[in-house]
Amino acid sequence: MVLRRVRSDAPPVYTLRNFAEDYIQPRLERVPGIAKTNVYGGREEEMQVVFDEMGVAARKLTIREIAQALTAGNQNISAGSFDEGKRRYLARTQGEYVKPEDAEAIVIKYVGAVPVSVRDVARVRYGFKKQASVTRHKGEATLVINAIRQAGSNVLQVMAGLKNGIAELNETILAERGLRLEQVYDETTYIDSAINLVRQNLFVGGSLAIMVLLLFLRSFSSTLIVTLAIPISIIGTFLMLVLFGRTINVISLAGCAFAAGLVVDNAIVVLENIYRHRQMGESRVTAALSGTKEVWGAILASTLTTLAVFIPVIFVQEEVGQLFRDIAVTICFAVFLSLIVAVTVIPSLASRIITAADWDKEDGRRGYGGGLRGLFGLARIAGWLGRGVASFVYWVCGRVSTRLMIVVLLVGASVGMVWSLAPQADYLPEGNRNMIIGIIIPPPGYSMDEYESMGRLVEGEVKKYWEASSDESLDGPLIDNLFFVAFGQRVFMGASTKDPLRAKELIPILKRVLRKVPGMITVVKQTSLFARATGAGRSIDVDVSGPDLPGLMVLGQRVFGQILAEIPGAQLRPIPSLDLGNPEIRIIPDRDRAAMVGLTAQEIGVNVDAFLDGFKVGEVRRFGSNIDLTLMGRENTIIGTGDFETLQLNTPLGNRVTLGSVADIELVAGPAQINHIERLRSVTIQVIPPKTMPLARAMEIISNKVIAPLAKSGELREPYMINLSGTADDLTQTRRALQGNFILALIITFMLLAALFESFLYPLVIMFSVPLAAAGGFLGLHLMNRFIGFQPLDVLTMLGFVILIGVVVNNAILIVHQALNFMRDSDLPPREAIRESVRTRIRPIFMSAFTSVMGMLPLILFPGAGSELYRGLGSVIVGGLMVSTVFTLLLVPSLFSLVVDARMALRRKIRGSGRPTPAAQRSQP
Repeated sequence: MVLRRVRSDAPPVYTLRNFAEDYIQPRLERVPGIAKTNVYGGREEEMQVVFDEMGVAARKLTIREIAQALTAGNQNISAGSFDEGKRRYLARTQGEYVKPEDAEAIVIKYVGAVPVSVRDVARVRYGFKKQASVTRHKGEATLVINAIRQAGSNVLQVMAGLKNGIAELNETILAERGLRLEQVYDETTYIDSAINLVRQNLFVGGSLAIMVLLLFLRSFSSTLIVTLAIPISIIGTFLMLVLFGRTINVISLAGCAFAAGLVVDNAIVVLENIYRHRQMGESRVTAALSGTKEVWGAILASTLTTLAVFIPVIFVQEEVGQLFRDIAVTICFAVFLSLIVAVTVIPSLASRIITAADWDKEDGRRGYGGGLRGLFGLARIAGWLGRGVASFVYWVCGRVSTRLMIVVLLVGASVGMVWSLAPQADYLPEGNRNMIIGIIIPPPGYSMDEYESMGRLVEGEVKKYWEASSDESLDGPLIDNLFFVAFGQRVFMGASTKDPLRAKELIPILKRVLRKVPGMITVVKQTSLFARATGAGRSIDVDVSGPDLPGLMVLGQRVFGQILAEIPGAQLRPIPSLDLGNPEIRIIPDRDRAAMVGLTAQEIGVNVDAFLDGFKVGEVRRFGSNIDLTLMGRENTIIGTGDFETLQLNTPLGNRVTLGSVADIELVAGPAQINHIERLRSVTIQVIPPKTMPLARAMEIISNKVIAPLAKSGELREPYMINLSGTADDLTQTRRALQGNFILALIITFMLLAALFESFLYPLVIMFSVPLAAAGGFLGLHLMNRFIGFQPLDVLTMLGFVILIGVVVNNAILIVHQALNFMRDSDLPPREAIRESVRTRIRPIFMSAFTSVMGMLPLILFPGAGSELYRGLGSVIVGGLMVSTVFTLLLVPSLFSLVVDARMALRRKIRGSGRPTPAAQRSQP
């Protein structure tokens, strides 16, 4: 927020800091969810006691005596209490200064019998401290106010309260003074856009899934029954999120969008099996009961495996654990509810709504007349495809060599694709917030005037971008807001565009502008979604530590140069500066010479302080708040470094001496800031790699091409150390956690399937679908980068591979479970059972796959705010699901057939070796 003048008679902005702290800050901090606010810019008000050094010398006073008198006179002291009759009285001495005249009346001391008061040697006035910061907004000086939100508070609710507070201030005390408080950045704009986009994707994805169901089922009543799983599961998920105290955010909404295509899977399987039993001549009620009962084990296994893979995800403790938990919990709720719907709502409606006319026993086509029955010939093609695949599987299962070749070829190809297509890892997505930050690292010791000139230079270069009414004649987007802030050694600027989607286009423009500021190290980047500090986000912190500053700076400069050479396009930010150039006047009192004239080190320091910034002697009240009471000399007494030697000091003995006669004065250079890591002095080089370079690749280059050569050449040796931290360390920990979770999810899924199938062999067959899914996931990510847009393998995208484990095994479960049912209940030979299993399950498999893909497709194809959070995740799941769906129909039957044949051969061998002798046979009953 910036405080601006809107009337010419409004007070100058630099005088409004105390006003902002007294009236604006308290109102904003009353907003629920605001932890604190900060005010930057302007100059603090103070009561100044400006002494006349000649008058002080003439009366043989010292600065210390004046300070002591002012401090002693500016006191309110409780003097106790006493009783009189029935009443108790409190006694209080009240001496605090209320106005400048009160301070002027203070007697410093008596010279002879004549009192010397403050007004004799100084004048007291209200004034302002030296400028300590520069804050500008679109070409004019302003005050900048930022609000810090409490951890865990709802950003939308907090921002709504903040806007109400701003409106109230603008309508009351600010309007009276010709001022206005304007919000220059609102992060809820991005959040609202992201939520609206996810809602849109959820609606479009759900609609596409329904269309797929209609094309497959070719019956409005059947489609309606299956479709009910979507609203019931999604609405139920929202209710469970609220019940369990979870927030509904962009990530949880994205989880609902992903689940929109998944929640119909169980319903499809149940409805298809009910239809199959109707074909067999059973009544509607009997078909609904027996059809549901037959596939209950399969859908329970598939649901439990989907839920099981999220168990390790929910307990991730790293920084991204909250994001993982939001999407994991959402999908778990939705899938669990879909199971309940599939075994309760679907059979009930199927037994009542679906009539005999909805199924043609001769050709297996839903009827109600022409319409969708032969739409584009899809029904005929689907039937032909199902029979063709089943026949091909039957042919494959008759040849051991063919089955082995398919298993080896598909598994080997999957491993090869994973090896060749897997990109290096990145951390969290940056997002596309409408705020570009430029960080400027100036040489040590820059003055406020230089910062002011720097801000004016930057504004002059980009002024055309906010003054123009159209961007037709510009090489970039129109600027909506631009601010420049400098305080201490921190200098940064920020800009936002009128078109939020074009914010990234400002990055090269601001880089070009900041290169025109001489002698600066600059970093320009878009603000990150997951970084609250300025400049934080997708970066690597290279921590260089050692025992002494000179050696540390030399090593730091060497690392800085090597990284620039090895990673072209990287932006580097040293924290603190790599120069020992912070200018410092060091005054070292000569104790003997100072003692000869009655001065101490403290008195020398007080004198120098009084002539520079002013020596604080207390506080006074003004308009209900405290301001400093400062003792100071005349302005411009010291205007250069040479003036320190000749600075006149008053001694307690009544003499005047120069500062150079009682102290040694040195001009030295020192660090602006000293950081420590494990008790060693350190400097950090923050490295922001190019956008297209994964963070893991940048870490590898720094480790192998910067740190390793320095260690080999002897430039990096004990006790100096270089470590990678920050986001690099977070990536390492998160990647390690995800790898462990992936393995744990595999183990949990396998053990769960082993318990459900009461066998270790059949779950092993099912788990062979996972390599296919992994290959498809990397293929989907590769195709997205090639044809849609850049998407790194960030940690949210990695989560897609964990989700795939629970999703892709469902198809294999259906095939294996149904084949076992045919072998056990219908006494079919394994080869026949596998063919029938594929023939009867290929339709629900393809329906489930296509509805899931269509439900997630909008998340991948539609760009916008927040889409970078889930596009990679969606591309991995869609790619893995498509590839595994197609090739599982070949891999799982082939491998299952081999396992069954091997098991039967082993049983025959055991029976043959254990055959009893004829005598024994005769003795048996």
